[in-house]
Amino acid sequence: MTIPRGAFQMGTDDRRGYVMDGEGPSHLVEIDEFEIGRYAVTNAEFAVFADATGYTTSAEQFGNSFVFGGLLPSDFPDTRAVATAPWWREVHGADWRHPEGPQSDLSSRGDHPVVHVSWLDAAAFCEWSGTVLPTEAQWERAARGSREGSHYPWGDAREPAGEHRMNVYQGDFPRVDTGEDGWVGTCPVGAFPPNGFGLFEVTGNVWEWCADWFDPTYYARSAQTNPQGPERGTARVMRGGSYLCHDSYCWRYRVDARSSNTPDSSTGNLGFRVSNPTN
Repeated sequence: MTIPRGAFQMGTDDRRGYVMDGEGPSHLVEIDEFEIGRYAVTNAEFAVFADATGYTTSAEQFGNSFVFGGLLPSDFPDTRAVATAPWWREVHGADWRHPEGPQSDLSSRGDHPVVHVSWLDAAAFCEWSGTVLPTEAQWERAARGSREGSHYPWGDAREPAGEHRMNVYQGDFPRVDTGEDGWVGTCPVGAFPPNGFGLFEVTGNVWEWCADWFDPTYYARSAQTNPQGPERGTARVMRGGSYLCHDSYCWRYRVDARSSNTPDSSTGNLGFRVSNPTN
């Protein structure tokens, strides 16, 4: 989709946000015209790349990745959990082809967003396909869908008139996901209505890698025109939240929220969408 040149207020000053993530201050940013994918890259699309190049993802190299425990079979062997987030389990053999471990596959999930891809994997896909990852500012400009000041692409109510508009966690996190939005785990791309620019699932479903290095203080000194992010860092920006976000601990399924992870990290709720290079 072509996103026209324009200025917008990036970030938020909402006190409910996460100071540690550097969601503010809200600041005016102008972005040149650019193109970005309507959808996150799917399993089917990533398979074409992997089969054509023989590429081995970070998770495949490590031999493991992290899976939400609620998606594992009840008799799944105990494995190491993340100390600060015990619902995340290290699963040997989990990768993009086996999202919940060796016993799983991509049957009926070709049109779901690819997960268990690191920033390095996303960058490799981009190099092969002649695309790039969007900058964080481009991502937010596109995700807002021309709306100003709202937390979601459609406004500030998460479920206007009771209508589910994104794939997030409902119920008692992390014990029970009721799936009231129609999905437990990822959903196919295009499952929910698009935003004002015609982009799908920019909030919920899967986190999306951006090109930028992450720095929680960056917004306070960001360039006003086409910001590219810090020159260096140890983690890369992720945007959009995922099917695991729940307001009890992770109110990040917003267009103004941000997070980060190290470039070689992969999880079962992290994917990407691509942009076309700009001259």
